[in-house]
Amino acid sequence: MSDQKPDRWKRNLLVFLGGQTVSSLGSMIVAYAVMWHLTVETGSAAVLTLSVAAGMLPQAVVSVFGGVWADRHSRKLLIIGADSTIAVATLVLALLMLSGVGDLWMIFVAMAVRSALAGVQAPAVNAMLPQIVPAEHLMRVNGAQQTIQSGMMLFAPAVAAAVYASTGIVAVFFIDVVTAAVGVLLLLLVPVVRTVRPTGASGPVSYFGDLAAGVRYVKGNASVRWVMGLVAVVMFMAGAPAHLTPLMITRSFGDEVWMLSVNELFWSVGMVLGGALMAVFGPKVKRRVRLMVAASVGVGLLVVGLGVSTDFWVFSVAGLVICVLFQTLLVPAATVLQEQVEDSMRGRVFGFYGIVMSVAMPVSMIVFGPLADRFAVESVMVLAGVLLLGCLIGMLALAGARRSLATVDAADAVDAAVS
Repeated sequence: MSDQKPDRWKRNLLVFLGGQTVSSLGSMIVAYAVMWHLTVETGSAAVLTLSVAAGMLPQAVVSVFGGVWADRHSRKLLIIGADSTIAVATLVLALLMLSGVGDLWMIFVAMAVRSALAGVQAPAVNAMLPQIVPAEHLMRVNGAQQTIQSGMMLFAPAVAAAVYASTGIVAVFFIDVVTAAVGVLLLLLVPVVRTVRPTGASGPVSYFGDLAAGVRYVKGNASVRWVMGLVAVVMFMAGAPAHLTPLMITRSFGDEVWMLSVNELFWSVGMVLGGALMAVFGPKVKRRVRLMVAASVGVGLLVVGLGVSTDFWVFSVAGLVICVLFQTLLVPAATVLQEQVEDSMRGRVFGFYGIVMSVAMPVSMIVFGPLADRFAVESVMVLAGVLLLGCLIGMLALAGARRSLATVDAADAVDAAVS
C-alpha cells in the first residue's frame, strides 16, 4: 500500500520519476561514451569484453546484498547514497583524466563501482515504488517508467555522440556528475515512510540471516518463484538473438550502415511502444499471467521467425514486435512482484530479480554467441526460439507451475471484483 496521501502521491511520483530519469540519462550517456572511447583508443575486442564484464557483473553480485539492505535500511537513503557515491567516483575519474592520468584500469574500476552501486540502487527503487504509488496504479506507472527508460535509449546515444565528439570523454563524466546531483536533490523532496521490519524472537537478524530468509521466502513462495523463472527463461533464450541481429544483417542482408541503424531503431521503438501500451492498457488486464505466458510464446515464435526471415523489413518488424512482447512480459512481472510480495521482503525479492535481469543476457551470449561463429546465425536463432518454446511447454506441463501461476491470476480476479 502507498505511504502517500491521496492528493500527494502523483506529485511525489512525478518528482521521484523526474529525478530517476535525469540520473539514468546521465548513466546511459556515460555508458555509450565509454564504449566508444575504449573502441577509439584501443580498437580491442578484449578491452570491450572486459568493459562489459566490469559494467555488469558487479551489479549481479551486489544485488544479492542490495536487496537485503533495501529491507533493512531506508530505501530512500540507499538510493541517495548510491547516486552520490557514483557521482563522486565519476568526478574523481574526470579530475584524474584532466590531470593527464588516463590508464584503462581506472576506467574499469570506475565502471565496476558504478555497476556495484546500481546493484544497491535498483532493488531499493523497485521496492520503494509501491510506497509511493497506490497498488491500483502500479501497472500504469511501471509501464510509463519502462517507456521513459526505453525512450532514453533512443536519446542518450545522440547526446553522448555529440558531447564526446565535440569535447571528449571528460565532459561526459561531468554531465553525469550533474545529473546524479539533480536526481539526489529531487529525491530529497519525496517523503517516504521507512519500513518497519520485524525482528526475530532473540533480537535483530544478521545480514546473512536476512539473506537466508529471502532465499527461503522465494523457495517457499511458488508464485514468485515461477514468475521469476518465466522471466529468466525468456531473457536467457531470447538474449543472444537480440544481440546477434546485427551479425545476421551483415551476413544475410548486406553491410550497409543504414540497415544496422534501422534494426537498432526498430528494437528501441518496440521497447518504447510496448511500455506505452502497458501504461495505457495494462491496468485493464485481469489475467496478467496469461498475458505474460502469451507474450513469452510470441517471443519464441518470433525468434524462430527471425531465423527463417528472408526479407530485411519483415526481419526488422519482427524485432520490433519482439520488444513489444518483452515489455508485455516484464511490466506485469514487476507489478506482480511489487503487489504480492510483502513490504518487508520486497527488497530481497527484487535483489534476486535484479540478478536474473543482469545475468540472463550475458550468459545467453556466452552460450549462443560462439555457436554463431561456427554455424549460420539463422540456425542459432531458430535453435534459441525452439528451445524457448520447449522450455515454456515443459514449465506449463508441470502441475505445480500451473497452479502457482493460476494463483496470481486468481488474486487479480479477486482484486478486480473488490475494486
